[in-house]
Amino acid sequence: MTRSLFEPHPSRLDPHHPQRVAILAAHAEAVAAGRDGYTDPVTGYFVFTAAYLASTGQCCESGCRHCPFIA
Repeated sequence: MTRSLFEPHPSRLDPHHPQRVAILAAHAEAVAAGRDGYTDPVTGYFVFTAAYLASTGQCCESGCRHCPFIA
């Protein structure tokens, strides 16, 4: 992992996404609280945090927004 757990790969969250700030705030809050994920403020879907995904030790190849294993 070379990227911060708080910076999703641009292919998973566009740097110009109109709700990027809200998404990253929800992610940061979940990580700080030690939760495995958060409810996406745009879609309402459950999204795993980068911290949780890193704890699994490998990429699941599901296209997770906060996957820490993609370069």
